Amino acid sequence: MSSTAGASGGAGASGSGASGLLTEIDHVAIAVRDLDAAAAYYRATFGAEVAHREQIESDGVEEALIKVADSYVQLISPTRPDSPVAKFLEAKGEGLHHVGYRVADCAAALDAVRAAGGRLIDETPRPGSRGTTVAFVHPKGALGTLIELVQE
Repeated sequence: MSSTAGASGGAGASGSGASGLLTEIDHVAIAVRDLDAAAAYYRATFGAEVAHREQIESDGVEEALIKVADSYVQLISPTRPDSPVAKFLEAKGEGLHHVGYRVADCAAALDAVRAAGGRLIDETPRPGSRGTTVAFVHPKGALGTLIELVQE
């Protein structure tokens, strides 16, 4: 995608709380065992085509992004047996893995979550797919939902 649109002060600096940091839904991630079969399902069932496909070595996954309006359905499949997605599939099977929310400034959003007492997986932002910057918030501190903060 494109470059950051962002105000580094953001909503978190104004004290409006974490909800002010989220600008829109970036993606809904679905863990699948067979990425090609999952993409074929979306094509056959919904007429949806893969807009972007990428392997993210650091996370041990391959993704296929299906564009839906201004967001994506992110199909993710493990590329190695020790990846978090492989462990998720083993424990829970295929299905909803996480929700990615767009933020103007990933570092500021992490700081706001940390200041609010949130539990983090990533202490600092890191590179994501499509040239984004990302960080994950732990589901145990986020109502049972794994949250990815995504800065374009």
